[in-house]
Amino acid sequence: MSDLIDDDTPGANAPEFTVSEISGAVKKTIEGAYGRIRVRGEVGRVFKARSGHLYYDIKDDRNVLACTTWKGQVSQLSVVPEEGLEVIVTGRLTTFGAQSKYNLNVDDVVVAGEGALMAMLEKRKKALAAEGLFAPERKRELPYLPDVVGVITSPSGAVIRDILHRLRDRFPRKVLIWPVAVQGKACAPEVARAIAGFNAMTPGGALPRPDLIIVARGGGSIEDLWGFNEEVVARAAAASVIPLISAVGHETDTTLIDYVSDRRAPTPSAAAEMAVPVRLELLAWVSEQGARLSRGVGQAVTGRSQRLQDVARALPRADTLLDSPRQKLDRAADRLPAALRQMTATRRVRLTEVAAGLRPRILTTRTAPLRDKVNGMDMRLAQALTRVTADKGRELARTASRLDANWLEEARKVKQVALSDLNSRLTRAFTSVTSTQRDQLNSLERIRQTLGYTETLKRGFAVMRGDGEVVTSKKTAARASALEVEFADGRLKLGEGTKPARTKKTPPTDQGSLF
Repeated sequence: MSDLIDDDTPGANAPEFTVSEISGAVKKTIEGAYGRIRVRGEVGRVFKARSGHLYYDIKDDRNVLACTTWKGQVSQLSVVPEEGLEVIVTGRLTTFGAQSKYNLNVDDVVVAGEGALMAMLEKRKKALAAEGLFAPERKRELPYLPDVVGVITSPSGAVIRDILHRLRDRFPRKVLIWPVAVQGKACAPEVARAIAGFNAMTPGGALPRPDLIIVARGGGSIEDLWGFNEEVVARAAAASVIPLISAVGHETDTTLIDYVSDRRAPTPSAAAEMAVPVRLELLAWVSEQGARLSRGVGQAVTGRSQRLQDVARALPRADTLLDSPRQKLDRAADRLPAALRQMTATRRVRLTEVAAGLRPRILTTRTAPLRDKVNGMDMRLAQALTRVTADKGRELARTASRLDANWLEEARKVKQVALSDLNSRLTRAFTSVTSTQRDQLNSLERIRQTLGYTETLKRGFAVMRGDGEVVTSKKTAARASALEVEFADGRLKLGEGTKPARTKKTPPTDQGSLF
């Protein structure tokens, strides 16, 4: 029969496996044969999922190995993989049966060689410099005499003893120590948390906020100091509102925190010297200034006294100043009685002349017409008041006869209905007019936004500004001291132009160059 299977067909008796069984066998074989391994290569594509898992590739000139670091393992990495960085990864080789792929679950990443570390450091330095975190104008002045100094370092090293010793010798101050790891995986997150923690303290609280922060560590290799080159530490130092001194390593050691800090100290002891002045020198200076002030006040008082004496000698005596006014007073007192007698006689003669023309008959003749006029006005006033009162009474009677409470109520109801109807019509008209004008205004706003330059920026264009003014030509851009490009999502400074910018002269320090 053709439907029967020929038992002599090659492989007909071979066992059958499910896909899951094959995937499990391959997974067990690979994990058993390799286990935990270390692989060296260049980091290729890097992708961080929303879940927090990190996916990236390790490659050489011929092959690519997919790597995975789970969310819980990412925080334990001493170096986060970056594209183009040569690293040595350590983990377990495993498979992913759902896609028939194998990958390396990485739990440790180290940079392969000092050259790769320096390349990654230069890349980070350029990125942070482009954001303006190294700009000199954002650095703050250190307080002259801080009340509280915060120190971020290891509590068991010689660094903290050197700092405390220098502070005690120069000017004893209150010191808050935030213990951190100064190397290894925990260094960068602990230092960043310490800087943020000092800034989060309440000024004048039970544990007062420091007026100055010192981040200190002794010297070491670039790997030992790498925690201070992490971006999280640099950004925490840049975001600090408290002035910060970086004292990491020896004078020749330079880390990213040195560029963003407000002041760099070559050694931890030098940081303590920058933090406070010398108390004895300050006391001597205050004493010297007090002595100078006393001498100045004494000399000023002596000079004013001598000047007063010189001026007093040029002034006449008080008796001499009063001689002339006294003589004038005596002469006026001598003439006063005669003047009073003469004035009295003159006024008496004038009164006699006026009184001679006054007679009772004359007064009676002049007042009689005025009296008759007043009497006539009195009679007319009484008649006028009587007539006006009668007219007002009749008008009041007519008005009272027309006043009816029922009629007033009916009139009020009619007016109320008319008022309600008018109010409804007015409301409908107002709503209609408002809606029409709102639509017109929205249409005009859409047209305005379409014609505005911000919409043009969203289509990929940009606005070039030089020294705050719009630049439309190469010649204008060449004369600007600084250029800035405005995109749709913000502005970007391009650095200085050909015109030298005016810089503030600062005294030389022993901090070294920032670049």
